[in-house]
Amino acid sequence: MGVSGCGKTSVGEKLAEALHCRFIEGDSLHPAANIEKMSAGIPLDDGDRWPWLDVIGAQLAQSRTRGETIVISCSALKKVYRDRLRQAAGGHLAFVFLEGSRAVFEARMKNRPGHFMPASLIDSQFAALEPPNAESGVVTVDVTLSIDAIALQALDGLRKLAAGA
Repeated sequence: MGVSGCGKTSVGEKLAEALHCRFIEGDSLHPAANIEKMSAGIPLDDGDRWPWLDVIGAQLAQSRTRGETIVISCSALKKVYRDRLRQAAGGHLAFVFLEGSRAVFEARMKNRPGHFMPASLIDSQFAALEPPNAESGVVTVDVTLSIDAIALQALDGLRKLAAGA
């Protein structure tokens, strides 16, 4: 989880590979209206995000019912969003918060061709972000590391969470 440009997809793919599970790109679950809005440089509001979060929550609930592990990329910027996803997952959910500076994320967004989210929306992402610093079940990783190092730190943190450390 984290703001646009933090590396959710790249890290999520690495985590899913290491965990031998399925990866779901959260952006692919956005309704067309959300994608159109963001493509036009208009930030999403809570009303836009709730249906999307509910689709992600349904994926989490289905995986729990099947007894499978999945990795889903999702900005989950606000605590209330994360709590809604936790509820959908029946409490069996951990977050990897990809933390970094606005400058790093803006540079990444400007260098990713073909993505619908323009760099002009970075401020709206940071305005909505409620860092999960005091929340349980969260692993925080600095995004200035390489993707492999981020994934390794995330895996280590997730294993510690699973072990109750």
